[in-house]
Amino acid sequence: SEVQRKTGAGCGNVHDQMLPPSSWEESNMMFKYTKRPKTAAIIGAPMTFGQPFVGTDHGPRLLREAGLLDGLTSIGWRVQDGGDLDFKSLEKIETDDNNTNHVESPNAKNSLIVGKGCEMVARSVANAINEHKFPLILGGDHSIGAGSLAGLLSVRPNMGVIWVDAHADINTPELSESGNMHGMPVGLLMNGISDTDPSTIPGFEWLGQPDMIHARLDPSSVVYIGLRDVDTAERNILREKRIKAFTMYDVDKYGIGTVMDMAIGHLLDQDPNRPLHLSYDIDAVDPIEAPATGTAVRGGLTYREAHFVAEAVARSGSLASAEIVELNPTLSDGDGSRETVELGLGLLTSLMGKSII
Repeated sequence: SEVQRKTGAGCGNVHDQMLPPSSWEESNMMFKYTKRPKTAAIIGAPMTFGQPFVGTDHGPRLLREAGLLDGLTSIGWRVQDGGDLDFKSLEKIETDDNNTNHVESPNAKNSLIVGKGCEMVARSVANAINEHKFPLILGGDHSIGAGSLAGLLSVRPNMGVIWVDAHADINTPELSESGNMHGMPVGLLMNGISDTDPSTIPGFEWLGQPDMIHARLDPSSVVYIGLRDVDTAERNILREKRIKAFTMYDVDKYGIGTVMDMAIGHLLDQDPNRPLHLSYDIDAVDPIEAPATGTAVRGGLTYREAHFVAEAVARSGSLASAEIVELNPTLSDGDGSRETVELGLGLLTSLMGKSII
């Protein structure tokens, strides 16, 4: 019912036991690109200007309050939490009368603040990788993905990306129907999508700097999981560029286990030595399980399918960075908000190696 969709499944606070991988061998096969003792570098990215709903900026705080740091340490991680990036300092860009570069396109809304915020994410992510840590980015809306991808690709140009989302996020300002930048992070960084250099977008000038100018994503290096709401222009790009995409039809047809085998295989068969990045939009999950998000679409991943995605990528051994985005507690009641945050926490610990037995 509509009431159930808005408020969540109503499962209550079910205890989730945090256990590390069951054997020393398994533990050391996982996260092979992270130096031992393995350290998670928490990067809070409370962006809310990539889409129209206030509230996504609460995501990092709520995940911490739900027990993220304790959960990570209980499954064998050291944790470095530098707090949230100071996006508040960027808000003055929108109101500074002396800013002569305040020329934005309606097809790239709030690009100045989104772009500058993404630069902060990119620098933080690149620094974490250079220190041999595991960047774990807490959104914020999915526009921060442009910063995550740029930072990762600037250090790991052969990186493969698993994009778990109801939406393809492969729009560009020229193609976007809404102008909301949370629908553009893949499109901005992908080679061959647009004739426009992304560094010409106000706020994204840093993408033209020497260390970032080649931080671009090849179409063969990304795989989508869970698509079910794709714009016409995005559908054309996916087909023309032959981008590997598993929609909810594929999940239903093959089962999530086979889908994940095919997704991971697509990336690692090309290059067995490539690190993987997992970008997890909570709206990939059905709104019955995750109602507190801004672009909910019915027919998404079940609770167990959502966890299996995270578990499968972790057990590939190649996962080297991850982010979770689009938690918005203001878009559901108290129970729905709490259940969405608890699901987000569970997905994070699953992708960081939590074991059932």
